[in-house]
Amino acid sequence: MVDWNLAVATATRLVRPGPEVSRDEARAIVAELRRHAKASEEHVRGFTRMGEEGVHDTPVLVVDRPGWVRANVAGFREILKPLLGKMEQRRGSTPGGVVLGAVGGKVTGVELGMLLSFLSSRVLGQYETFAPATRELPAGENGGGRLLLVAPNIVHVERELDVQPHDFRLWVCLHEETHRTQFTAVPWLRDHLEGEIQSFLAETELDPMTVLERVREAVQSLAGGRAEGEEGDDGHSFVELVQTPAQREILGRLTAVMSLLEGHADFVMDGVGPAVVPSVSEIREKFQQRRARGASRLDLALRKLLGLDAKLRQYRDGERFVRAVVEQVGMEGFNRVWTSPNTLPTKAEIAKPADWIARVHRRAGS
Repeated sequence: MVDWNLAVATATRLVRPGPEVSRDEARAIVAELRRHAKASEEHVRGFTRMGEEGVHDTPVLVVDRPGWVRANVAGFREILKPLLGKMEQRRGSTPGGVVLGAVGGKVTGVELGMLLSFLSSRVLGQYETFAPATRELPAGENGGGRLLLVAPNIVHVERELDVQPHDFRLWVCLHEETHRTQFTAVPWLRDHLEGEIQSFLAETELDPMTVLERVREAVQSLAGGRAEGEEGDDGHSFVELVQTPAQREILGRLTAVMSLLEGHADFVMDGVGPAVVPSVSEIREKFQQRRARGASRLDLALRKLLGLDAKLRQYRDGERFVRAVVEQVGMEGFNRVWTSPNTLPTKAEIAKPADWIARVHRRAGS
């Protein structure tokens, strides 16, 4: 259904070159990012009161843009296996399905590669929750998870913002290390997320050719250059177009937990910041201005297609939730959120933190 090798080849061919650095500079940047990632473990653990010293068994990898592409294709293959297997079976029972599927796999591979090439220059770091082990990019001893830091993108943004490189690199590492701490300190979290995602995918009833047609339509809308908010824009991302009612319910829960995870990471990076990142206030102000400035017409269209606007809202809404809860019940009180899937906030509670506090704390008599 997807020619994964072609996706990697396409993205690698189209990916834009990173900022110019000498070989010595590149080595120094990689070494510094690794040091910051290591130092961030103690900073995050002390601030969040989560995890124990030395429990991390997931690797930290400093990668370039093609390396990020390869890692994410491997992750996609892993998480989409059940859905693609079901689609393969359906294709095999359709007259001409094998031939059409082979052609569709090539086309989808090219289009996936195009999207990954776009994203590869924008991601600063990523905790890959469902990473499979590969020779090039090992998984952790726990069978999954690795922390990726995309060096050229970090350097590009720090130069664009004109901020102190040492401080900015540590600030980014604090955010990504928070994600690693979330998954290593909360053993059930990975399986819970995977279960929700697989339930979402299991509800997908579209036949393979319909899925391909939807991709065609999305790419054609991009080619037309229509940006968010223009006449005819229905306000939906590609992901939303393929939802059933059951999927919308699952997506609501996924949105809530992703808002929690992203907001918590933003809260931690800024909370730790003043003690270890002297210019954190300047960095945060300039970074927020960069987000608010918006993007080119193509960027806006791609962000709408991929649902990236929703991700930006997750940072904002999730951070407000975490901040409000910590102010009301302290860090230990907030950490009850990690007790079980039942103590995760709902989508409605993300918007109304007092409702989560009432449900989890007051009804428990504390």
